[in-house]
Amino acid sequence: MIIYDVSRSIPDTEPYEDDPKTKFDIINSMENGDMYNLSAFSMSTHTATHIDAPYHFDEEGKKIDEIRLATFYGKCTVVETDRILTGEDMEKIVKRCRKRLIIRGNGMGYIESSAAQVIADSDIVLIGTDSKSIAAPFDEYRTHRILALNDKVILENLDLEDISAGSDYTLCAFPIRLDGLEAAPCRAIIFEQEKGF
Repeated sequence: MIIYDVSRSIPDTEPYEDDPKTKFDIINSMENGDMYNLSAFSMSTHTATHIDAPYHFDEEGKKIDEIRLATFYGKCTVVETDRILTGEDMEKIVKRCRKRLIIRGNGMGYIESSAAQVIADSDIVLIGTDSKSIAAPFDEYRTHRILALNDKVILENLDLEDISAGSDYTLCAFPIRLDGLEAAPCRAIIFEQEKGF
């Protein structure tokens, strides 16, 4: 089995536009004579690779700690695109994909609201992307809102450089338990079964 870390480094990833900058503080340092090393950090819950809970765009939606853990682990399908996916595109994709769909678009893996509606009406439980947002820039609110109102979980800002399109993958992307919040960072891993074994 091949294991891919598809998470982005928090210190090396710029936060989403207008989100607070990530800050790191050294509290204790053995190099400076302290008995041990200790650090602290602050960040937006939407920095680097993270999960958006429905509560992000629906005040009645599930918060990050209320989502079934099974949602974050299981078979997934990776599709590649060089453009924003529409509802027509998504109609074709959902017919042949697993319950977890990952979009590889070289940082531009967007869908528009018509595609979100197709996902809303499907068995897909999680939609992921290698872009900072699942939504096309012109359709940010409607896309997120449709997914949120239909209890779909979003996984954003993946590093899919080493991942090709296909369905022989297993995703593991458990969020940090931040009770009551709309999002949380996660360590996303993709497993691929080696051929011939």
